[in-house]
Amino acid sequence: MTAPGVPARLENDTLLRALAREATPYTPLWLMRQAGRYLPEYNATRARAGDFLTLAKTPALATEVTLQPLDRFPLDAAILFSDILTIPDAMGLGLAFAAGEGPRFAHPLRDEAAVARLAAPDPSRELRYVLDAVREIRRALGGRVPLIGFSGSPYTLACYMVEGSGSSDWQTLKTMLYARPDLLQRILSVNAQAVTDYLNAQIEAGAQAVMIFDTWGGTLSHAGYETFSLVYTRKVIGALRKQAEGRQVPCILFTKGGGQWLEAMAASGADALGLDWTTDPRDARRRVGAGVALQGNLDPMTLMAPPAVVRAQARQVLDAFGPAPGHVFNLGHGISQFTAPDTVAELVDEVRTYSTKLRGGR
Repeated sequence: MTAPGVPARLENDTLLRALAREATPYTPLWLMRQAGRYLPEYNATRARAGDFLTLAKTPALATEVTLQPLDRFPLDAAILFSDILTIPDAMGLGLAFAAGEGPRFAHPLRDEAAVARLAAPDPSRELRYVLDAVREIRRALGGRVPLIGFSGSPYTLACYMVEGSGSSDWQTLKTMLYARPDLLQRILSVNAQAVTDYLNAQIEAGAQAVMIFDTWGGTLSHAGYETFSLVYTRKVIGALRKQAEGRQVPCILFTKGGGQWLEAMAASGADALGLDWTTDPRDARRRVGAGVALQGNLDPMTLMAPPAVVRAQARQVLDAFGPAPGHVFNLGHGISQFTAPDTVAELVDEVRTYSTKLRGGR
């Protein structure tokens, strides 16, 4: 059932049709981190909020920044403005963002007692601000394009929860993984339940697709990826709500650095796989077949180049994926804060124009 004040019909459902591997007149496009610091209007809103967490936890402001890129560019989806660390913050780990340092937790998980106390939060209480933002964004979109909800993967969340911050080598996390795998698996089990509950709550609130960001899964060993990341992600995907508002709610799985595990990822139950820029799209399609859609995979640093180069690189990506159904154009990771908005406009125009020609349009 559609929430009050939310149109039941989408004006542009190209993204959802592409994720269902249906034919579309052009390749739909959205950008990871599309509402962010490369936009001057985002920076103005963030300054008005005072800090990042206030921005993310105020539904009206989260709605404002979610819509900003759509007001500039003809994108085919909105993505909820939030942060992957909302779940561990709701678990009481004390999230803070220090200027120039990124996220930090006041209470990282370092001993058996802390791990034993860990419990999945109730999204309707501890994460209500996110669900309120989903509802408000859906109303504000007015059926223009679908809204994507998201979460970090159980493993990626655990990286921050154990380490206490970002890391170049995840030494503390990896020490626990090898010395006390039982503790890490307890964290991952709780996280899997938390991510499942969170994404289902987002779908109930109005998210029309969801994405799981396994940002740090690619740092695991070959065997470790299955044991500590994919097995828990499969549990999440298997328990997600599959239908809402009379249509499928697709799930996109993105593991940065996960190109070597595409077959296993394709068997996870995800409807689409995000590819980073190191993965050859032709090889990816050969390996996974037509059973899943693919999303990606322009190198974000391409957007530092002159517009003619950006357009040429976009055509290369589109040619590599080809005209067959089931491709969503995106970057291979989040857009850089140093990207010029005018360059994004060039990219969006080229993707729409060239992919229309690839599909036989004008």
